[in-house]
Order: sequence, then C-alpha cells, then structure tokens
Amino acid sequence: MVRAYAARYRRRSPGEPRAVGVLYVLPALLLYTLFLLIPLGQTVWLSLLHWDGLSAASWAGLDNYRDLFTDPSLRAPFGHAVALLFFYAALPVAIGLLLTAALSRFRVRGMTFFRTVLFLPQVLAMVVVGVAWRSILAPDGLLNDLLRGVGLGSFARSWLGDYTWALPAVGVIGTWVGTGLCLVLFLAGVQRIPRELYEAARMDGAGAVREFFTVTLPGLRGEVAVALTLTIVAGLRNFDLIYITTSGGPGNATSVPAFEVYRRAFEINSVGSAAAMGVGLTVLIFVLTVAVSRLVEGRKS
Repeated sequence: MVRAYAARYRRRSPGEPRAVGVLYVLPALLLYTLFLLIPLGQTVWLSLLHWDGLSAASWAGLDNYRDLFTDPSLRAPFGHAVALLFFYAALPVAIGLLLTAALSRFRVRGMTFFRTVLFLPQVLAMVVVGVAWRSILAPDGLLNDLLRGVGLGSFARSWLGDYTWALPAVGVIGTWVGTGLCLVLFLAGVQRIPRELYEAARMDGAGAVREFFTVTLPGLRGEVAVALTLTIVAGLRNFDLIYITTSGGPGNATSVPAFEVYRRAFEINSVGSAAAMGVGLTVLIFVLTVAVSRLVEGRKS
C-alpha cells in the first residue's frame, strides 16, 4: 500500500509530492508518539488522580496542581532548581565567554589539550562525577584537607551536609560540568567570526573589553543561545547528581523537582502528586527554553 502510494506521487511534478516526505518522517513520528507523546499524556492523566501506585485511584481534578502553589514542600524544589540555574547556566556561560575572549585574543600553546581537559566532564557519567565530588566535599575530603593545609581550617565543614552550603556546593559541581561544554561551543563559534572584524576593531583603538562586546559577543549570539538552552535543561532535569551527592538533604535543602518526582512516586507512594510535579517541570523547561530562543531571535532581528 505504501509502495503504491509513493508510486502515485512519483508521477507528479517534482514540486508537488509533499506527501511523500511524510512517508520519510512517519517512522520517526511514530517513535516520537510512542515513546514521548503517549507517556506524556499518561502522566497528565495520572496527575489528575489520587493514586498510591497499587490500590484503586480516585479523582483529584486539579488538586495536585493546586498543591504545587500552596504546599511549601512542593514549592521549595522549584525554588532550588531556579537557584541552581545560576550555577548550571549563568556561570558556565559567563566563564566560557571570558575564556573564549582571552583565547581569541592571545595564542595559547596546547589548545587541544586545554579543550579536552575542560570538556572531559561532559563525557563522564554523572554518577561518576557525583561519587568523585562527594569524596572531595566530604568532612575528611580533599577540599577540607587543602583548607587545613593552608591554615584555613576554620572554613572546613561538611559541605554537602550543611544547610547553608549544600545547595551552592552542588551548584559548583554543575558549574564544573557545564563550563567545558560552553567553552567548546564558543571556541567553535569564534572561528567563524571573520578576523577582519578583529583587525578593524583594533585599528579603531578598541581594547580587550570593547573588542569583546562589539565583535566576539555579537558573533557568538547563536552559540550563547544553544549553550543557555542546554545548560538550563540540564539544570532543571538534574536528578542523578542530587541523588548521588545529597539525596535531597540535609532535610530538603537540595531537593529539586526531578528528585522530588522520584521520591514521591517510589518512596512515599504519591504517584498523582509526582506526575503533577513532572508536568510542572516540563512546562517550566519549555517556557524557559522558548524564552531564550525568542530573546536571541528578537535581538538578531
């Protein structure tokens, strides 16, 4: 049937058979529907129920979504996730831009090795990253030993067990992971900027700062949008790093939506509430990524 359908459209002029293109994307569309759209629809349905995963479910309506705004224990993970975006998105992009500006102005030997070392966290499993940093930030870990060794033992603490410092400590790990990705994207993008623009800026007497804001940053606008999108999504869907390092603790000081979805669904058997939080997280990721792309497109135009 498909072969006959395609043969019928092949007899038309080259500009007409758009339906043939549908046949090419149909397998991908089927997989997308099967593994994404249908599970998303099921999650939305579960979010409208009170269900513990075993017994009969009861209708909840919008109660689970109302709890996202009224229950402090459900609002807090979203607040933590937004705070972590500073470490997961803003800092890596800023550091990547700073390093790119320096490397585009001055020649550095061993650039390939430098890129490889900074990009290495991206190829490591996040479980490995979490275990390594949990050891570094432990009370008897490398960081505290280093502080004591230089006479700053008063600053040593249980970084992942401190209510004040646990969330920033996890954020620093995210910064370390994301900086290499941003730097590689920006270094690839800066190679597309015509060298004549840099030469013209320097002939006009532009210093390093002015050269960055007039040449480098406008030329990397697309790469910045991609980097922000990737780091924002990584920060908001962060689960494995939290699970390995803090398990949401101390208390719920580092709990984030993705981890809270897991905890509510599999530990306290509140599947409807977990599904509502998952849908809320999906909406938040969608809104932020669309906002970033719209902002960049608006500036381009």
